[in-house]
Amino acid sequence: MQLHQSRSKHKLKKRKRVGRGGKRGTYSGRGIKGQRARAGRKLKPVIRELIKRYAKLRGYRFKPLEQKLDVINIETLGKKFKAGSVINPQTLLKLRLIRRIKGKMPKVKILGRGEIKKALVIEGCEISKSAKEKIKKAGGKITGSRD
Repeated sequence: MQLHQSRSKHKLKKRKRVGRGGKRGTYSGRGIKGQRARAGRKLKPVIRELIKRYAKLRGYRFKPLEQKLDVINIETLGKKFKAGSVINPQTLLKLRLIRRIKGKMPKVKILGRGEIKKALVIEGCEISKSAKEKIKKAGGKITGSRD
């Protein structure tokens, strides 16, 4: 005897079909009316309820993430650069003083912490008031700053 020739001793029990009269009573365990009592019931899609919960007020928008600044102090510029050198985001990136943020060139802000005695030329960076004063005192120039 092989596996495909074997048969069970018991007959297969048929599945109970609810809601067709018989010994379960009129509603056959389905309750009275409503979506769950009907044949071929379909429940609500969940996505519709999520859409309903969304804010529908005027002016509702997702706020875009503000681009973060890379901050550098004057003292680090004084240590890393020679007198008269041009400082911009590209040169700072080459020296690895700043990093790209998600593959994009970051905005750079120069802060006035520390002292500087070299005349530096700064381009395309945001500069704080105290840093501006110290750079001009040391004889440096500020061109194309994003104030």
